[in-house]
Amino acid sequence: MLEVQNIDLKDTAKVQRIIDHLKGNANGPTVVFFAGIHGNEPAGVVALKQVFKKLRSNNIALSGEIYAVAGNLGALNRRVRFQTVDLNRIWFPERIKNILSQKHTNNEEEEELKSLYSVLHEILEKGSPPFYFIDLHTTSSDTTPFIVLNDSLLNRKYASNYPLPIILGIEEYLEGALLSYINELGYVSLGFESGQHNDGKAVENCIDFIAFTLQLTNAAPTLKNDGNNFDDGSHKFYEIYHQHTIGPEDKFKMFPGFVNFQKIPKGTDIAISNGEVIKTKKAKQIFMPLYQDQGGEGFYFIRPIPEFLLWLSKELRRFKVDHLLVKLPGVQWKSDKKDTLIVDQRVARFMAKSIFHLLGYRARQFDETHLVVKSREIASRNNEYKNTDWF
Repeated sequence: MLEVQNIDLKDTAKVQRIIDHLKGNANGPTVVFFAGIHGNEPAGVVALKQVFKKLRSNNIALSGEIYAVAGNLGALNRRVRFQTVDLNRIWFPERIKNILSQKHTNNEEEEELKSLYSVLHEILEKGSPPFYFIDLHTTSSDTTPFIVLNDSLLNRKYASNYPLPIILGIEEYLEGALLSYINELGYVSLGFESGQHNDGKAVENCIDFIAFTLQLTNAAPTLKNDGNNFDDGSHKFYEIYHQHTIGPEDKFKMFPGFVNFQKIPKGTDIAISNGEVIKTKKAKQIFMPLYQDQGGEGFYFIRPIPEFLLWLSKELRRFKVDHLLVKLPGVQWKSDKKDTLIVDQRVARFMAKSIFHLLGYRARQFDETHLVVKSREIASRNNEYKNTDWF
């Protein structure tokens, strides 16, 4: 068992893989919180310990089961984001298969994955639907709390109940995330970013978010929220449309003072990369600027999504308009599962990424001439959630 500390609050928490677990009556959901997937983000761990203590001491009635699961135990112990590789970038089905088949793993994070995989699938085997998977994080820069999620209508519908900004499209840029793996299994899954790593307010925001989640899912409907630190922005949904990727050999440093959701004018110096200043060519809205040594994403640009486009994408997906795309030249299904398309960019240049986004697909480069675009709508286990209050 290791001890995790939040520097600003001076709080400590003794932690093992299962931080805590509570079971109520049989008629309820299975809610799973992950924390510390990145070892320099202790706020979620501290918050979960406090919430579970409150649930016990106040004898709060529970429905279903609630789990608190620690992520990267080795990195938490060392207070670093990761030890060898980012644990939240290696959840690929083929890589998981290889890791599970090896007697000796290649690094510490692969060993952590084996343990987390075992816990996750034991919960799925023994628990009862509906399942909810929540990953608690913090950021290196100051931020108002926000939600990130893979863009399925099921995720959207659930997340829209929170009074928080919601970011779509991160799966197009971040490969191998734990929540992407879970979402491809069809379950509701989302990430919550509560604030700056060692800011005491990040713990408070986490506590509020956990309590809100337990109320929303009816896992602890009588749990009272002592205060709401959420700041509901003027635009609820945003999409990521650009990522500045940091290569293994790159020397990157953000200029000071940038915060999440900040609007910055044309001509602003953002960062210095390999000796060259990165400057905005147009007015932008910056997201998750990197102010730590580890990490491969320097910053993102985001933009608000108009309500009309959210409605349109919902209707297009509802009527499965994407199935008409394969009648166009240069577009074909990748497999009989019909959740992934291969698009020949040479003959489908008119097919902008934004069109695929409306239809629920996120794109990655497949080879020099083709994109592979994937949707999670088919995987969504809507029937397991249809009797919930929020659905």
